[in-house]
Amino acid sequence: MSAESSGVFTLKEINRIKIIQDVIERRITTRRAAEHLGISDRQCRRLLARYREGGPLGMASRRCGMRGNRQLPPGLADQALELIKTRYADFGPTLAREKLEELHGLFLGKETVRRIMVRAGLWVPRKQRAARIPQPRYRRPCTGELIQIDGCDHDWFEGRGPACTALVYVDDATSKLMELLFVKSESTFSYFEATRRYIDKHGKPLALYSDKAGVFRVNNKHATGGDGHTQFGRAMHELNIQTICAETSPAKGRVERAHLTLQDRLVKELRLQGIGSMEAANDFAEAYMADYNRRFGKVPRHDFDVHRAVEHDEDLGLIFTVREKRKVSKSLTIQYDKMLYLIEDSELSRRAIGKYIDVYHYPDGRKELRLNGTLLPYSTYDRLSEIDQGAIVGNDSNLLIVFYVQIMPDDLVMQLHRF
Repeated sequence: MSAESSGVFTLKEINRIKIIQDVIERRITTRRAAEHLGISDRQCRRLLARYREGGPLGMASRRCGMRGNRQLPPGLADQALELIKTRYADFGPTLAREKLEELHGLFLGKETVRRIMVRAGLWVPRKQRAARIPQPRYRRPCTGELIQIDGCDHDWFEGRGPACTALVYVDDATSKLMELLFVKSESTFSYFEATRRYIDKHGKPLALYSDKAGVFRVNNKHATGGDGHTQFGRAMHELNIQTICAETSPAKGRVERAHLTLQDRLVKELRLQGIGSMEAANDFAEAYMADYNRRFGKVPRHDFDVHRAVEHDEDLGLIFTVREKRKVSKSLTIQYDKMLYLIEDSELSRRAIGKYIDVYHYPDGRKELRLNGTLLPYSTYDRLSEIDQGAIVGNDSNLLIVFYVQIMPDDLVMQLHRF
């Protein structure tokens, strides 16, 4: 029913009538009224004319009570609902819309079908669904079957030393600490170091259970390059160790509860031992893990240890490296980490021109260039070090030009020389 026929107005319409009355009584100008109403001067004058013609009832929208331009044709919604009830009651809105269009020639929007199904009780909106209650799961039966890993930032030394992170590896079957390593921060190299220490002690586990940090998972949904693995994920794939990312923190509750215990007990142990550095803490970690496991470790359901030995063809030194692809230029050079690498001229290196080679970045900073696994000898050329950058601060534009030319890629410099 329209406001004109019922005499009932909304608050917005009442406010509009009040402002128009103020204009008629010359309390405010037409321009100021238009600003208050958020309309143009011309539209404001139209409202004044309608008020003078029909009074307050004339202010109601003339489309009130009329059929909307975007309203469905009469009977179409009922026809669609009848088809959905009889044939597609267990379909989702998107699939139901597709079938209505493909099989029955009914062209409806996905949201339109969703609203029809919601009103008929055939579909429950996501916000109205009962929250999923996470149920506790059984521990894995064997030691080494699933290892929960996580980093814990805490003031471990209570101000006696630098801030650091503890990388904690907990066995799901026994809740035992399998590895504890203090590092500066969570990074690919720090997890490489902790995982290699773990494998050296215990062997290869079947799976690692982590959070969704960028070390473990490619979080960029629009990533265009790569094979879908992070550097850590690639290393675990080569070792045939499954990586699982938890959806929530409670899902990896054993390592989370270990964090709480360590933040209480380990901090006090470090205080009693007078430890204030990562090196000393890592030396103490072995003794502490033995005491922790004796107090809090559980007996697994099965005695079988599923850790596996490292295969003879699995070189941990090569596997635990960061690898990047770089294209070899015509001058047998590549750029990596702000450095120019000059590949020694040879028959093998010439075959690499225009192709991508692998740059192996080791945890200790060493770099290796490899073509299909074969080493390519090289020397480095730091172009930035040849310029006294302090001299560029002056007004000598020639020095600035020389600086930019020297940091350009070689191919671009050669093109500039042609001109």
